[in-house]
Amino acid sequence: MEKKQVNTGTLDSISGIKDGISQFKAQLSELNALDIAGILNELDIEDTVKLYRILPKSIAAEVFASVESDQQRIIIDALSDTEIGDVMKELFVDDAVDFIDEMPANVVKRVLQNIAPEKRKIINQILQYPDDSAGGIMTTEYVDLGENETVREAFYDIRKTGLNKETIYTCYVIKEDRLLVGVVSAKDILLSSPDEKISDIMDTNFVYAHTTDDQEAIADMFRRYELLAMPVVDKEDRLVGIITVDDILDVIVEEGTEDIEKMAALNPSDESYMKTGIFRQSRNRIFWLMFLMLSATITGTIISFYEDALTVLPVLIAFIPMLMDTGGNSGCQSSALVIRGIALGEIRFKNTLTVLWLELRVAFLCGLALGTVNFIRVYIMNGRDLLLCLTISVSLLATVLMAKTVGCLLPLAAKRIRLDPAIMAAPLITTIADASSLLVYFSIASMILRI
Repeated sequence: MEKKQVNTGTLDSISGIKDGISQFKAQLSELNALDIAGILNELDIEDTVKLYRILPKSIAAEVFASVESDQQRIIIDALSDTEIGDVMKELFVDDAVDFIDEMPANVVKRVLQNIAPEKRKIINQILQYPDDSAGGIMTTEYVDLGENETVREAFYDIRKTGLNKETIYTCYVIKEDRLLVGVVSAKDILLSSPDEKISDIMDTNFVYAHTTDDQEAIADMFRRYELLAMPVVDKEDRLVGIITVDDILDVIVEEGTEDIEKMAALNPSDESYMKTGIFRQSRNRIFWLMFLMLSATITGTIISFYEDALTVLPVLIAFIPMLMDTGGNSGCQSSALVIRGIALGEIRFKNTLTVLWLELRVAFLCGLALGTVNFIRVYIMNGRDLLLCLTISVSLLATVLMAKTVGCLLPLAAKRIRLDPAIMAAPLITTIADASSLLVYFSIASMILRI
């Protein structure tokens, strides 16, 4: 049989495609993994899979950890069991836990089947901790040293195991049964004599967390002590993992987002805005909207109670929106500052009287300034009626005093009874301030104007 000759042009085309792919892979390897992840997040299913498959192995796992959960699902569905095993092998434990925690049961089952038994055991242990605890965000990939090791031996251990660790900048010194006794930085090891013992250069005064500690408290400790990593111990003070600063940054974003949502009268959601369906969006909003709508019944009742007074002097109606808005805004200012102070650890419940005294003085100055400006405005615009001017100005001063008092006390009260202070924010305080400002307004008007 005659052999068919291969067209030279076809061979050139294939060679050109291979060269193009090689050049493309070389260009990808020069990009940051996060930048590549950003590109993948914008692609459709087919292109996502194609691009991921040609990524250099050196950055593939890091890119996978950085893409959004929807894209991770697409990639996993397209990979073979062997390829899944390769990806999970390269992922750090904390990244693997984050990925598995967001996947449906069928995907989790398939992924866990393709993870090495030892790593699967560690992942399952971490998954047993609450998501918002130290145990839930820690990783077990750290460098541990013996206190009787020399610096020379420590160097050998770091070179031997450091490549697969989350960080080598801080090493953890343990005794028998993994009891944590100290920490030592890579800088101290580098600058010490090779024959010096680790126990002589380690720091025994270190900050650590327990597995059940809340992630928000841990984030505050990272900020206060300017840490890059923190050891996590169990009830017996045995080292079980570490938390690194990159995980804490995620916690800060998550907690900040949650507080903002609560302050805006929304039920917190882990999903992004663009990927949350209308029914889920509605469910997250409807409860507080319903509550605030029904609470407006109180203000309506107050206005109805003073209906006769408004009939006698209808001009009072014109100032109701201004008083209610000023009260709500004043209360929100105070609550925002107090909530921030609580979050940063600057304000505690024992500081309640100090905070209240500060806010009362601020409220008096603000109320006096606002009242003076409104006295002049009302005097010019409403026929120079001094009693009306006095009523509006005094009401405004009293409203600001009342609103700022409520705004600073409610978050502290919430903290005292172990609620999130962010709940006591704009919507709730505005509702209370609205009702209170009306009571203050009509009471003052009744006394001064005799209505």
